[in-house]
Amino acid sequence: MDFIDQIKTIAQRIDKVKDKVINEEATKTAFIIPFIEALGYDIYNPGEVFPEYTADIPVLKNDKVDYAILSEGKPTILIECKCCQDSLDNFKHTAQLHRYFQNTEARFGVLTNGITYRFYTDIDTGHIMDTKPFFEFNLTKFNDSDVNELKKFSKANFDPNTLNDTAQNLLYTKEIKRLVTEQFANPSAELVKFFACQIYNKRMTSNAVEKFTEITKASLKEFINERIAERLKSAMEDSEKIVEDTKETTEEIEKQPLGIENAIVTTEEELEGFYIVKSVLREVLDVSKLQSKDTINYFGINLYGKVNQTVCRLYFNGKRKYISIIDANGKEVKKEIANLDGIYGVAEFLKDRITYLTEGKYISEARKVEAE
Repeated sequence: MDFIDQIKTIAQRIDKVKDKVINEEATKTAFIIPFIEALGYDIYNPGEVFPEYTADIPVLKNDKVDYAILSEGKPTILIECKCCQDSLDNFKHTAQLHRYFQNTEARFGVLTNGITYRFYTDIDTGHIMDTKPFFEFNLTKFNDSDVNELKKFSKANFDPNTLNDTAQNLLYTKEIKRLVTEQFANPSAELVKFFACQIYNKRMTSNAVEKFTEITKASLKEFINERIAERLKSAMEDSEKIVEDTKETTEEIEKQPLGIENAIVTTEEELEGFYIVKSVLREVLDVSKLQSKDTINYFGINLYGKVNQTVCRLYFNGKRKYISIIDANGKEVKKEIANLDGIYGVAEFLKDRITYLTEGKYISEARKVEAE
């Protein structure tokens, strides 16, 4: 199972059993240990994952960090765990990890409640943990970019020296994005004057500043909305180039409010279908290139997450199930399947589609999925 699939499996477990997990030990068993294992660390080897690791702090009297990831016998990552019902914003939790970090050789500290993972290091002062995390991963809401950053902490990719530069970039990027968000909501006088001075040649009185504050705020909101509209339009145009009969669907999506993603629910059946497609294509493709995109109408599977490189679509939301594939004539053709095993029945067509997307041709130009 791929890394992202393992992460999604843990995320699904959170949705199912979170309300039943009411203490720290249950959180470790249900969520945190599987997470550490997904990162590639051997949870059964205390030489690699050491539970209840004692930090050398005499005044704490046997106080221990929950887990330490070891390399050559030395701690590299400390993991402090809390119950999934607890908030990580409690200062005592961060202070506790701060003490452990300062008194070990670890380069990174992680504070988690099994759902959110906050990653810390010592960017500001060597061997003293920063007060702000440089990266936060939430299992209930993450994207491909988040997964790629998380993967850097896996056993196969972990490099403390490289990660130090990455941590700095992530922290500074996070802070700049926070500042941008604040400026969009409430532009500062400096930002207002910066824009106003470019277009207003009179003296900036208090009334002028007040006036341009509102104008700036409105302009920033319009700018963002216009960029979103342009991206949606571009995505729809790309989709229309591939699938001739999706015009009605794209028009419906265009009319939906921007908050429509809240109505999209990715089902376990759709994810299982995704895994089967990966299994079918594994012999002809590096399946890490396959990404999914759930929509209100279908579950799409694409190369590199690009809508203009659609491999297939799963229509599992109705009473009847369909898988659609782009045929040799460039049209989307739906094939009804009785159950998930029906995906194996179109395996050759899926492989043909990959050949076309990667090599620009179909194995058999005459091959075409029979429409239902």
